[in-house]
Amino acid sequence: MKNIKLIVTDMDGTFLNSKHEMSPEFPEIYDELKKRNILFVPASGRQMFGITQFFNENENEMAFIAENGGYIKYQNEELFADHLSEEHIPEIINIIRNIDGATVVISRKQKAYFETDNQEFADYVSQFYKENEKINDLLSNRNNDVFKIAIHHPEGAEEHLYPYLKEYEKYNLKVVVSGKNWLDIMNKDINKGQALEKLQQSLGIKPEETMVFGDYMNDIEMLKKAHYSFAMENAHPSVKEAARFQASCNNSFGVLATIKDYLSAELAL
Repeated sequence: MKNIKLIVTDMDGTFLNSKHEMSPEFPEIYDELKKRNILFVPASGRQMFGITQFFNENENEMAFIAENGGYIKYQNEELFADHLSEEHIPEIINIIRNIDGATVVISRKQKAYFETDNQEFADYVSQFYKENEKINDLLSNRNNDVFKIAIHHPEGAEEHLYPYLKEYEKYNLKVVVSGKNWLDIMNKDINKGQALEKLQQSLGIKPEETMVFGDYMNDIEMLKKAHYSFAMENAHPSVKEAARFQASCNNSFGVLATIKDYLSAELAL
């Protein structure tokens, strides 16, 4: 394998286990990556605060791709911040309000907002959006710093959300199932792949020097920006089709297992 300079990984369902925990081996492996000048980059649909909370000790030297590519930081400096047009937000919110079981989260730079009084959901969403606030009416809280609209459905986003919202793809918006229970709406050109490409160009790193891990449909674009693209064993079938290689499942910390094999030169690709 050619010398890797950049390792990018999705978080939930990929780098983290199903309990949203990081492997206790990460600090040791991260130190070895640093010694070899390999940049480690988490890339997630999560809010920036929801990613950086896992990497407090190393945050100032890492790069992060948040909001499915809508927000990029490198060494604590903002490289890119997208803003979703407000034009269709009110009608999208009203559609979601009429889908039984659906809950909408509006993600802005400093905080994420939702309407539900369900404390269980509030606790759950705090895992992904560390800075959040429950408000009475999302339509009364409008400005121009929205990264994305995130919608949750407990019975599955692909079946219970996407059919009602896919029509907004014709309005220069991207509607993507980002997890089993989550669907995200962003500007059409926003995805983890374009964010990774921006980072690669900024750092002068080629796709052949990049390793990427993912498990869901919002990871496909960034898998295509790396020669060493890995779908997790637990990945959606479309992700496995898009990736060149496969890593063991997230609950066995397959990302770190693959990185360890590479570092010890046991990974022959």
